[in-house]
Amino acid sequence: MTGRDCSIANALAIIGERWSLLVLREALLGFRRFDQFAQNTGASRDILAARLRTLVAAGVLRREQYTDRPPRYEYVLTESGRALRPVLMALMEWGDNYATDGEPPTAWAHECGAEFHPEMVCASCGTTADETNLQTIRMGGIS
Repeated sequence: MTGRDCSIANALAIIGERWSLLVLREALLGFRRFDQFAQNTGASRDILAARLRTLVAAGVLRREQYTDRPPRYEYVLTESGRALRPVLMALMEWGDNYATDGEPPTAWAHECGAEFHPEMVCASCGTTADETNLQTIRMGGIS
């Protein structure tokens, strides 16, 4: 049985695995090297190498050589990878509110000085978008 054609499913095929999301978290925090990813995520080296290959093949990260002897590489976010920042920020906010007991482990501040919390707003009119004012205008069919 084939499910609904869905952009969420397409995205999850690329980034929907725990270690991939944690690598992206680290990359968005400014880390670029394999050893940093391994230390900060806790992923085993073989799993981490596989996830990095997947993210590079999908164009989310770009592999760049930074030394010749021996050849060593770092992983740089592409435009596609940087575009995941709001997704990861929203996932973090959800985790803070529904999956973390006590004080959230990470907090962000906006340049205005206030603690940052992501909010979905309409790019056209600037109002908050939620279940009361959104409607589906096209939906992939079920095969």
